[in-house]
Amino acid sequence: MADWNARSYHQISAPQQEWGRRVLDRVALAGDETAMDLGCGTGRLTALLAERLPRGRVVAFDRSSSMLFEAQPWLRSQAPRVIGIVMGDGASLPFLRAFDLIFSTATFHWIPDHGALFRSIITALKRGGRLEAQCGGGRNLAALRARADALAREPRFTRFFDGWSEPWHFADEESTRRRLAAAGFEDIGVSLEPSTVTFATPVEFADFIATVCIRPHLARLPFEDRAAFTNALTLRSLADPEPLTLDYWRLNIRARRPA
Repeated sequence: MADWNARSYHQISAPQQEWGRRVLDRVALAGDETAMDLGCGTGRLTALLAERLPRGRVVAFDRSSSMLFEAQPWLRSQAPRVIGIVMGDGASLPFLRAFDLIFSTATFHWIPDHGALFRSIITALKRGGRLEAQCGGGRNLAALRARADALAREPRFTRFFDGWSEPWHFADEESTRRRLAAAGFEDIGVSLEPSTVTFATPVEFADFIATVCIRPHLARLPFEDRAAFTNALTLRSLADPEPLTLDYWRLNIRARRPA
């Protein structure tokens, strides 16, 4: 799968930034913690996290080289408390008992093995350390995903989708609780909430889904066919009862490593 268009994401990811701010607002901090932003993207939320830790330290972590390339100058100018920018896989974090807090938004659904993810996170946390996260879950983007899959089976596109499988894992509440408990977490809290997003114009809708939602689909298509795929989904959305609306669902995750 092609890497992100990080520059575009930095500009158009307002929904992800708003969800992330809400998660950050619910985190009680003393201000001297060592924290990781797991799936930092272009660093906008990492900078906000660092502001909350005037006596602390922050590590920005992501598996996307393009995201980290975009994050570096942003964090240098916005977040001097960020002490490191690390590239790697969230399911195999290269840290041992290093963090008081691991914070993550809009990332875990890109990691297929949540059992390995939570085992990796608890190993990277200090005793008593906390996980505060949110990702896509449950029926996240079910309508758009079904429509994109149907479009991919149409004759003009089907040859490009041989062997296609979705690269996401939208977990439910109960399986997430079980996996957190199996990894050794306590004080577990998991909830699922709807968070629909409506765009003002077809252009905004098309730019967003191309950058974020159907990026894996577009990566399988020749460049000259990508606009047709995106435009077809946009036109079909215009006919919906709520036009240009994405049916997002957010899975909230809170847990603690035993002290």
